[in-house]
Amino acid sequence: MGLRNFYINNDNRDSDTKAAKAQNYQAEWGQGFDLRFISGYTQGTVQFGVDAIGLLGVKLDSSAAKHGNPTGALSGGNVFPTEGDHAVSDFASLGLTAKAKVSQTELRVGTLTPKNPVVVTNDSRLVTQTFQGGQIQSNDIKDLTLTAGQLEHAKGRNSTDEKGLSIAGANGGSDYSKATLSNKFYYAGADYKLTKDLTASYYFGELKDFYQQNFLGLVHNWSIGPGVLKSDLRYYRSRDDGANGHESAFFTSGYYPDNGLSTITKGKVDNDLYSGLFLYSVEGHTFGGGYQYSNGQSDFPWLNQGDGSSNSTITDMQIQKFARAGERTWQGRYSYDFAKLGVPGLTAGIIYLRGNNIDTTGKVGAAQTNTLGSGTTEWERDIALAYVVPEGALKNLGFTWKNAMWRNDIPGQRDQDENRLIVSYSIPLL
Repeated sequence: MGLRNFYINNDNRDSDTKAAKAQNYQAEWGQGFDLRFISGYTQGTVQFGVDAIGLLGVKLDSSAAKHGNPTGALSGGNVFPTEGDHAVSDFASLGLTAKAKVSQTELRVGTLTPKNPVVVTNDSRLVTQTFQGGQIQSNDIKDLTLTAGQLEHAKGRNSTDEKGLSIAGANGGSDYSKATLSNKFYYAGADYKLTKDLTASYYFGELKDFYQQNFLGLVHNWSIGPGVLKSDLRYYRSRDDGANGHESAFFTSGYYPDNGLSTITKGKVDNDLYSGLFLYSVEGHTFGGGYQYSNGQSDFPWLNQGDGSSNSTITDMQIQKFARAGERTWQGRYSYDFAKLGVPGLTAGIIYLRGNNIDTTGKVGAAQTNTLGSGTTEWERDIALAYVVPEGALKNLGFTWKNAMWRNDIPGQRDQDENRLIVSYSIPLL
């Protein structure tokens, strides 16, 4: 069983008077319980089993003024589902997964928490996001992992309701009742170890009537001197599918057909995303740098129901994703494992990203003129400090502090500071 005590506050600063109505300060605190039962398999050529996941979130502190859902149109606030204009006292869900296995090939049907280049489960709040669907994965061929699946619904990190699947621009934004949804997301891919240090990946994802996405990736580990250099190269090609190409209800946000020289801001998916991340680890230190280029007429698309989502880009950070149309993002990062100084379990890290050349259209501030085209910027700085008790009676007890600062000159957006304090504990029951 996993226990997670989670506190978060968001300080939404001024910057743009055109920003959507939102509370200036949001803060919520809760206790989460994550109980997982993982069965073994029956005997025989075809083996069967069943897994279960029970999730419970209990409110410890919140208020209508700090819940993060000022209009009541969203299904949930920052951490908890909404009831009227305030957070519920508690929320719970149960997920079951049937599984069958032949040799090294496994089929799973029911509740899933996938993580691959085209779909990533979000686990950044009190309880984790889950999906409903089926997945088959095979390791029968040496050094090759094959994966395929279909998802139909998602249950958000702050919800007990199963929702259809969507993307930014079509998910209803501040009013989920206006969302356009799909119940078919297909994905398939392969990871092949060319050598013990080099892995190549290809994945395909399709959200029916929204977009198709192809992914190519290459990860290499290279021993240089006393350390190891990890290179992570990624390419995503995303294009419209079905209704997204011609029906406005299916359009994505962040669409600029003339490189931003138009007032059109919603349209079909059209994006190519290139990125590279390089990490050098030595004696507890990890130094890193990376670059990402979002090219095309639209923002980068991913499964996003509007209630908290993740993607697999190298720029998916604590606050922002840095994948807007035209955006070029540089990043630098550093982390340290204090085990090298005799304090096992203690780690710290910092990441800084700066994106520019963002395609925009709109008005920034009441006294300023319209800003059309490209050239706006954003930056984010994330700090993390964590300690997990490595042994003894309190083994697996963890403490984490995450602090993020985001600044921008993008029309309709506000600057933001955020803190998260997390106390976690894992207890094996069997």
